[in-house]
Amino acid sequence: MFYVGNWNETTMDEEKRGMESRIRTTVEAIHRSPFQAVLYLAGGASQIVGWLISLPGASNTVLETLLPYSRLSFIHLLSKIPPQFCSQQIAEDMALLAYNRALKLSSPGSPVVGVGFTGSLATTRPKLGEHRFYMSTRTADRLWVSKVTLAKGFRTREEEDRVSSQLLLKAIANACKIPATSVSELSESDVCDEYEKQFTEDQELEQLINGQICFKIYSISSDTPAERKIILPGSFNPLHDGHLKLMEVATSICGDGYPCFEISAVNADKPPLSVSEIKKRVKQFEEAGKTVIISNQPYFYKKAELFPGSAFVIGADTAVRLINPKYYDGDYNKMLKILTGCKDTGCAFLVGGRNVDGAFKVLDDLDVPEELKDMFISIPAEQFRMDISSTELRKRSGM
Repeated sequence: MFYVGNWNETTMDEEKRGMESRIRTTVEAIHRSPFQAVLYLAGGASQIVGWLISLPGASNTVLETLLPYSRLSFIHLLSKIPPQFCSQQIAEDMALLAYNRALKLSSPGSPVVGVGFTGSLATTRPKLGEHRFYMSTRTADRLWVSKVTLAKGFRTREEEDRVSSQLLLKAIANACKIPATSVSELSESDVCDEYEKQFTEDQELEQLINGQICFKIYSISSDTPAERKIILPGSFNPLHDGHLKLMEVATSICGDGYPCFEISAVNADKPPLSVSEIKKRVKQFEEAGKTVIISNQPYFYKKAELFPGSAFVIGADTAVRLINPKYYDGDYNKMLKILTGCKDTGCAFLVGGRNVDGAFKVLDDLDVPEELKDMFISIPAEQFRMDISSTELRKRSGM
């Protein structure tokens, strides 16, 4: 009798050690992958956070985790009151929110994954409904969702949380293109249903235009990028030597920074760009070996929210409009408040000389409010001056 009991305990210990080893192996593989992740978890799968951040390399993968456990916290995250807090749609919504957050927090060009989890697991009182949870992962080209219904009364809350954590770990590994060893302990009485949808590049750009995702980076460089971005916004129709030279000078002024060009697919005064037009303009940067961001924000204060801490490279003509109350409903204080908000994000503006109303002007010629002067940095005319514009080039080429 004693021998049998001892054998069972030894077997259980071996199984537990085997499971722990598989979990560790999977987490280490995730940390070695180039993917960076944001996790939003509600109602379960809490153990996965400890697994991910307790091993070396966690900072390579985990950008942010959030556990909106209270009802009010959940509502704040979703910006709505859902009919059900535990549903497939909510898991998808959480994964999409996490994906957009990951885009904002990630290194330029790094692939990202947004993770959403919502569960209704065992509690201190008997549940009338199912013990279930929904998981979702979102990457640039894929949406994956799973519903798992657990056998009622078969496990404790802690055990259900562990099973959900194991399955979510496997889902993250799959999203990171890692063939994970089985790390789940589902029984024959548990039910798992999965759904997957693949996105083409055209579909991803449509989602960007429609506001579902905030931006897409076409990164050419394989170098490890600096955290701070140096962003040159424009229409780039076409991209020309003046743009490339301006970025080169701006990068030399900023020192450490990752140079990115940026095109807004959505324009404040014109219809949005078509998918084919976006791809046409992106091709210019691919041929030039440069990184370009396609965003859906035409306004600088929104760009500052997307890319906090960035240095935006603009011409004096753009700077004139930026500090003109006319573009803020004629309200000087509104202009000051909005641009102070940009300043608070750590953003700065590098201003190059441009023709304004027929005269060449530099930053010193502009009446920048005293409260904002330290946010504007001059690009000396002796370092950069090119009067030709994309519009003039189009006229010359008959485009």
